[in-house]
Amino acid sequence: MSVITSFPPIVDSRCQILILGSMPSIRSLQAQEYYAHPQNQFWKIMAVLLGHALPLTYAQKKRMLLKSRIALWDVISSCKREGSLDSRIRQVKFNDFAALFKKYKSIRAVFCNGNTAFKLFQKASHRCDLPVFPVPSTSPAYTKSLAWKTGRWKNILPIIDDRQRLFDKSSKV
Repeated sequence: MSVITSFPPIVDSRCQILILGSMPSIRSLQAQEYYAHPQNQFWKIMAVLLGHALPLTYAQKKRMLLKSRIALWDVISSCKREGSLDSRIRQVKFNDFAALFKKYKSIRAVFCNGNTAFKLFQKASHRCDLPVFPVPSTSPAYTKSLAWKTGRWKNILPIIDDRQRLFDKSSKV
């Protein structure tokens, strides 16, 4: 098992929400893109929630998040892991959240993509004063439907604007 390293955050000074994964999958690490596995539902959920067509390129996906004031990162900076499953993660080193929150003071809430990210973030940043919420994992290993997951992810919307009201009235997944 070799050491794997996550990516830098996707963030700017306007971001109000931070979404955290645990550690990129093998496919994502190979592509050097967050959520690159074609069955991962992250980008589909974000497009629905944010009222966008599904972006085709990684650059467009990143722009979609930043325009919506959403930052993206992982809880883990580096670890050892065989395969892509969170249950195989060993020898964890956490990202520096104190520095991130100090630099990006506009972040008002943290949403953790899956229970592993949520539990790890609680260990990594036990002094975080921001509200922290778990949301269902977008991983293909978590086999709930896209519609079910999207319905739970809509909880991020009130943090950034009133799109939840619009989502409740018109969204179809």
